[in-house]
Amino acid sequence: MEAEAAKLIGAGLAVGLGAIGPGIGIGLATSGALQSMARNPDMSPQVVTYMFVGIAFAEALAIFGLVICLILLYATP
Repeated sequence: MEAEAAKLIGAGLAVGLGAIGPGIGIGLATSGALQSMARNPDMSPQVVTYMFVGIAFAEALAIFGLVICLILLYATP
């Protein structure tokens, strides 16, 4: 396998696998927040705030995967 092909495969895996976890995490966070808001509507503003903080942290993991992908693609060997 050539080095260029290995870089492309590694970059694709970095983004693909790096987005699975945050995608699941964001879905679970949103689901839990919606369920808690349905059960206790008075706490909705506080729950939404915490949900957005959790989503931001989960999305940061996906951005790390993208950064690793870009490093693999454009860093000189």
